[in-house]
Amino acid sequence: MSSGVRTNPECLQKYQELKLGKTLKYIIYKLNDDYTEIVVEKAVESATYDDFLASLPENEPRYAVYDFDYEKSEGGQRNKIVFYSWNPDTSKIRHKMVYASSKIALRKQMDGVGIEIQGTDASEVDYESVLEKAQRSA
Repeated sequence: MSSGVRTNPECLQKYQELKLGKTLKYIIYKLNDDYTEIVVEKAVESATYDDFLASLPENEPRYAVYDFDYEKSEGGQRNKIVFYSWNPDTSKIRHKMVYASSKIALRKQMDGVGIEIQGTDASEVDYESVLEKAQRSA
């Protein structure tokens, strides 16, 4: 199901900076005020995973991409681009529905995403949960 929401060209530009340029650690995307376009809310060059989690609003949906570095269980440093669909249980129903139906507009433009995370509460996006998925997909 698609909502007819457009993706602002800056969204893909920033994604390319993260993916190819390795100049960004994470990007937070949101819908504009009239829910017609996905826009970049924040693009951060250097941050910890906790900093990233703190950037996700407690009661509002967002999309995000994070350049996730981790160590494989058998050794060796790895990296995955993680796409997040953050849609907390505490969000307003209308917001949750629009974000859920608009995700494909952004996600289909992002080649190279290694893991996709659907988060409705903090436990689904915590470091250990994402690390487990990263190690399984390696």
